[in-house]
Amino acid sequence: MTGTAPAPFTADDYRARMERAARQAAEAGLAGLLVAPGPDLVWLTGYTPTAVTERLTLLVLAAGQDPVLVVPTLEAPDAERAPGARALTLRDWTDGKDPYAVTAALLDTEGLLRGPKGGGVALLGISDNTWALHLLGLQKALPGTSYASLTEALPMLRAVKDAAELDLLAAAGAAADAAFEEIRQVAFAGRRESDVAADLAALLRRFGHSQVDFTIVASGPNGANPHHEVGDRVIERGDMVVLDFGGLKDGYGSDTSRTVHVGEPTDEERRVHDLVREAQEAGFRAVRPGVACQEVDRAARAVIADAGYGEYFIHRTGHGIGVTTHEPPYMIEGEERPLVPGMCFSVEPGVYLPGRFGVRIEDIVTVTGDGGRRLNNTAREMVIVD
Repeated sequence: MTGTAPAPFTADDYRARMERAARQAAEAGLAGLLVAPGPDLVWLTGYTPTAVTERLTLLVLAAGQDPVLVVPTLEAPDAERAPGARALTLRDWTDGKDPYAVTAALLDTEGLLRGPKGGGVALLGISDNTWALHLLGLQKALPGTSYASLTEALPMLRAVKDAAELDLLAAAGAAADAAFEEIRQVAFAGRRESDVAADLAALLRRFGHSQVDFTIVASGPNGANPHHEVGDRVIERGDMVVLDFGGLKDGYGSDTSRTVHVGEPTDEERRVHDLVREAQEAGFRAVRPGVACQEVDRAARAVIADAGYGEYFIHRTGHGIGVTTHEPPYMIEGEERPLVPGMCFSVEPGVYLPGRFGVRIEDIVTVTGDGGRRLNNTAREMVIVD
């Protein structure tokens, strides 16, 4: 694939994200946000430490305060080069000093969070992948606090993408599509699943992915396991083969599934594949602003249940995608949050017949002003491979 490189996010982009996060935290009743290295820190600042160690790195956000990134002194030069560095203040600490005291002072300028005289316990949001070592250190430094994971406290923080993010997700989806168009041309019969998976990983990298997160190749009875780990099973003629693959391109995710058949399928295999394709289409057509996430799941699941295969659809219909390949929102029964333009998520119903075969068809979909738009556009009909 060719094309111009995407324009990088600017310090202003990251400043707007941090302001939005601090504002949403205040609206949710949080006294502040603490963000350790991981996808949230990348999204908010563009910074990824070269190594994540026991030394504390933490972004401190609170409404009405300038954002501060606490970093070890020896890593400060790298942090200063992050694209969002001009939108925040760096506060470095040297070995032998207490980084938790530094962080506590940033959050507790009034001395209200250190004990009961502050009038209650302050709730802080903290990124999900913060080490327990660091959380315990913060609790000791700020005994008048309690903590909620960002997924629990602000699950929709990264869910609504702006135009630039949508362009990056679309480009990642197109790259995954290009990989599928190539892989369907290779020989399947007589080769191991691991061989085809290696081909898929190489194709994703050739089409611009810097990170390959998964390349599921599940042939024959292995296709009945949605998260089958690629093995040395030799693919045979007559096999249904579930292909599920994705990763990160320019920092944003791809994730698509197609199910191919080695040689001509049986009538039942074709019927089940057509059923899953119909369910996937029903899920896609349910996408529009204001509709609850669970309605996407209900629409896809109803098609499969009505055909008598409901017990074989054993997972949610979809998950969000962005700077990670799995994130909120989730298309599942009980998720009543409404869809909002800019949300991106998978629509991936499946049928899994134990000991026999499985079928899954998956596209990434974004919510538009009046419906949805697919970011994957390869054939959803049965594809025959050699």
